[in-house]
Amino acid sequence: MLNIVIFGAPGSGKGTQSELIIEKYGLHHISTGEILRTEIENRTKLGLMAEEYICNGHLVPDRLIIDMLGEIIDKSTNKKGFIFDGFPRTIAQAQALDTLLKSRNDSISAVLYLSLEEQDLIHRLLKRGEESSRSDDNMETIQKRLAVYKEQTEPLKEYYLKKGELFKIKGNGTIDEIFENIAEVIDRLHVSI
Repeated sequence: MLNIVIFGAPGSGKGTQSELIIEKYGLHHISTGEILRTEIENRTKLGLMAEEYICNGHLVPDRLIIDMLGEIIDKSTNKKGFIFDGFPRTIAQAQALDTLLKSRNDSISAVLYLSLEEQDLIHRLLKRGEESSRSDDNMETIQKRLAVYKEQTEPLKEYYLKKGELFKIKGNGTIDEIFENIAEVIDRLHVSI
């Protein structure tokens, strides 16, 4: 199976590129935000537990998210693979994901790191905020999100680099140019899987 983690700072284009990867390679999209919303809406046991944490102003624990991912992977009929979008966000989550996949005789095929200068990220996010009226795309919130990213998520670069799974993709250029670079990496991997 082809299992891809896509990560980068807020505004790096993860969502846009994930959609193109899904379309071309037929991977099952796994977004933890969507999973949490669905589990809560469907009033599942895990969803109710997650809702309790959220309602009390707490982050949903990694163990609960990993359990949700495990259920989705087990129920999926898609045998081509998965794209993990927005997860993992920390080294602890990355290790838990590795363990989860290993327990199912699987692993991460590639980690696509969308790299972009901070000034370009800020410009993109402000522009997105103007165009889509997203309340979280204002300068104060953007700076907070980037600080959290640098502290918690950016260390994943080194983690995946040491494992030989990291592929740095330049995040500037047109959507098609960026996707071309991504497809080149995936096509090379796909041949060797």
